[in-house]
Amino acid sequence: MNYLAKINSLIKSEVKRQQEALVMIPSENYASPLALLAMGSALSNKYSEGYPYKRYYTGNQYIDQIESLAKDLALKIFRLSADDWHANVQPHSGSGANMATYMALLNPGDKILGMDLGAGGHLTHGSRVNFSGKLYKFSYYSVNPKTGLLNYAEIARIAKKEKPRLIVCGATAYTQKIDFAKFGQIAKSVGAYLVADIAHIAGLIVGGVHPSPFPYADVVTMTTHKTLRGPRGAILICRKKLASDIDKAVFPGIQGGPLENVIAAKAVCFAQALAPKFRQDQKQTVKNAKMLASTLSRNNLKLVAESTENHLLLIDCRELGISGKEGANLLAEAGIYTNANMIPFDPATPMNPSGIRLGTPALTTRGMKEKEMKLIGLWIAEILKHPQNKKLRARIKKEVRELTKKFPIYQ
Repeated sequence: MNYLAKINSLIKSEVKRQQEALVMIPSENYASPLALLAMGSALSNKYSEGYPYKRYYTGNQYIDQIESLAKDLALKIFRLSADDWHANVQPHSGSGANMATYMALLNPGDKILGMDLGAGGHLTHGSRVNFSGKLYKFSYYSVNPKTGLLNYAEIARIAKKEKPRLIVCGATAYTQKIDFAKFGQIAKSVGAYLVADIAHIAGLIVGGVHPSPFPYADVVTMTTHKTLRGPRGAILICRKKLASDIDKAVFPGIQGGPLENVIAAKAVCFAQALAPKFRQDQKQTVKNAKMLASTLSRNNLKLVAESTENHLLLIDCRELGISGKEGANLLAEAGIYTNANMIPFDPATPMNPSGIRLGTPALTTRGMKEKEMKLIGLWIAEILKHPQNKKLRARIKKEVRELTKKFPIYQ
């Protein structure tokens, strides 16, 4: 077998899949050609353990400039002053950024208050199968069972009772705006650090369509490949007084050599996020999500919290007589990619949950707007309401391909 030819063929097949399908997994997006170019550059060849101008290897004079620029741009996109805030652009992932943050601020066994995974939190917010739940003592807040919304008075009550050293806010499957100011008040009232995990909504915050965690949080972590439309990776931004502890926790705490090719791609993504078009696209992302939500609701699909205020929504599949996993697989047959997801107070299991999570970042990046959302919403409703109809899915798959031809992912 010609292995190189096989790998090349599989890459081409994946690009074709992305082009011909509707990528609606809200944690996925398309990195720009310039970001991809940076990731595939010779920067991948260089070891650069340490930080700019304080490396353990020689030959980093250009790498230092690139990483320093990435740090400056990370602050600039959030309109932050380097006098008050510090950026670390080395984390390989959002989980790593959160791990480093906990390590910098806490000792193993310390108390943390986080969002319950079933209510929309992340594994690193205290899941018992994750390092966070194993190394730290977590208590949890959830959402109102009837409305699906965060109850800040209840969160404050739990915080007062548990007295955590750190509160983490942010979510992977919460469809409404998060009030970081209220979280800041709660953390301050119990003397806790506040960590805002904005992995999903970072681009929306930069675009001005979601409240910002600055200046309420002590540390803000985020991934760069979701709404920020950058490479797969993460960064964290902390108050200047925490910079030394945070940097030591990232390196040598949990990582060795940083991926400087990815850091260059992060810098590209931040520079592109400064453009007016990026802000416009973030506004369109939310408009598209709202139109998609209203279309699904009009077609009798039940949504968690009945709406969305950001880039994602959750379909409750229980009234359809199918699981979220079955629904996601049916949609995938028609070239519509979503993911099965827990819904608040889900009676089902994480491996076969009751919900489907979907969103609009990748579709918006391709240039799709409300008109396309209405059509896509109708397709989704048809498929989920008629799970036995294979001919329907085959027909919609052809229509999906016709639509995607009009919106190439890379010109």
